[in-house]
Amino acid sequence: GPDSPEVRYLQERRAALGGPAPARKVHAVALPEPSAKPFEALAKGSGSQEIATTMAFVRLVKDLMRDKETGKRWVPIVPDEARTFGMESLFPTAGIYSPLGQTYDPVDRDQLLYYKEAQNGQILNEGITEAGSMADFTAAATSYATHGEPMIPFYIFYSMFGWQRTADQMWALADQLGRGFLIGATAGRTTMTGEGLQHADGHSPLIASTNPAALTYDPAFAYEVGAIVREGLRRMYGPEAEDVFYYLTVYNEPKVQPAIPEGEGVEEGILKGLYRYKEATAPAEDSPRIQLLASGTAVHWALEAQKLLADDWGVAADVWSATSWSELRRDALSCDAAQLKGEDRVPYVTRALAGAPGPVLAVSDWMRAVPDQISQWVEQDWYSLGTDGFGLSDTREAARRHFGVDAPAIVMAALSRLARQGAVRATAPKEAAERYGI
Repeated sequence: GPDSPEVRYLQERRAALGGPAPARKVHAVALPEPSAKPFEALAKGSGSQEIATTMAFVRLVKDLMRDKETGKRWVPIVPDEARTFGMESLFPTAGIYSPLGQTYDPVDRDQLLYYKEAQNGQILNEGITEAGSMADFTAAATSYATHGEPMIPFYIFYSMFGWQRTADQMWALADQLGRGFLIGATAGRTTMTGEGLQHADGHSPLIASTNPAALTYDPAFAYEVGAIVREGLRRMYGPEAEDVFYYLTVYNEPKVQPAIPEGEGVEEGILKGLYRYKEATAPAEDSPRIQLLASGTAVHWALEAQKLLADDWGVAADVWSATSWSELRRDALSCDAAQLKGEDRVPYVTRALAGAPGPVLAVSDWMRAVPDQISQWVEQDWYSLGTDGFGLSDTREAARRHFGVDAPAIVMAALSRLARQGAVRATAPKEAAERYGI
C-alpha cells in the first residue's frame, strides 16, 4: 500500500534522486581561450631539429598546462610507457597522482626526470589497463555535467590499444556526451613493426569513423596538430560547446617539422580534412600531371615520390595533406542529404580538387578502406594504396616495401594510372619496377 514502509522508502529515494527518471542538469561553464603562444610555436616549425608529431603534441600540452586559467583542468592519462611518448618532461611539474604520495624509490630516481608521485599529482598513470584508463577518461570527459567542472582529458596510448580494445567504452563515452582528446600514438601499420602484430595498427581510423561523436584526424605535421587541438578546445569548451571528442593519430618518427605554409585556406583545409601542401614544379609545360593525397606519416613518402616522379619521369605531382578522411566523408554525406532537400551544396573535397589535373592517387599507413571513404565524391580517376593485411616484423622500410606504399611504389602506381590515360608510355610502370627493384 501507499503508506507501507517499502513504498515510503522508494518515494523518499526517488525524491532524493530528483524524480522517477534520471535527469541530466548541465550548467554550462565556458573555459577561457588559452594563450596563443603554444600554438604559434608549433606553427613556426622546428627549424633543423627533428621531432615526431607525438612529441609535438606532448610539448603543446605541457605549455597549455602552464596556462593560469585552464592549465589545472588538463588530465593527462597514460596506461603504460610514458617515456615512449616523451611525457617524462611532465613528471617534475605535474607529478603523477597517488593518494598516498611517493611511497617507494623509483628505479629511475637517479635521473632528473624521475617518476615523481604526489598527492596533488595531475597525471593519471594507471599501468597496463586500457579499460581503466578509458574509465578515467570518461569520468573527466563528463565532469562538466556530473560536477559542473569542465576538465580537459587527454588519453595517450599505443595506437592499436585504443579502438581495437576499448571501442565499446568509446561508444559509451559518446552516449554520455563526453569531451576530450584521444591520442593514438605510434600510429599506422608500419611505424611500430618490431613487436609483432600487436602494434601493427592499420584500421583504427576505420573503427573510429563508425562513432558519430568522434572527430578523427591523422595529422602529418606539428602545425597541423596545433591547429586541430586549438579548434578542439574551441568546439568542446567554448561558449557553444559541442558534444564531441577528438581522436588524433600521431607518429613516433622524428622529422623536421616545417612552418605552416603561407596562403589562404590552409587552416580551413587542416580542419576540414584536405589542403594542397606542396604544388608541383612542372618539368615542362606539357608534363603529365597527377594529384597525390596522403595522411600522417605517408605525406613524407608522397613528397619523396613527388621528387622521383619529376626527376626520373618528367611527371608533375601535387602533394595534398589529407588530415581527416572521415571528416571529408561526413561533410560530403551532409551535402548529399542537403541536395536531396533541394539545397545547392557541393562537398568540400569535390570543391578542393575541382580542376586539379590528372588522376588522384591516395596513400596512407592505413588499410585502403580509410581513404576510399571519399572516393565517390572525387571527380577525377581514383586509386588508393594502403596497408591491408597483417604485416610483418621488420624495419619500417621493409614493411613499407612489403605493402607497396613507399615512395618507389607510389611512383609505380602513379605511372600506372597515367599510362591508363595515355599520358605516359605504357611500359613506364614496368620500367619503374625494374629501376627501383620492386
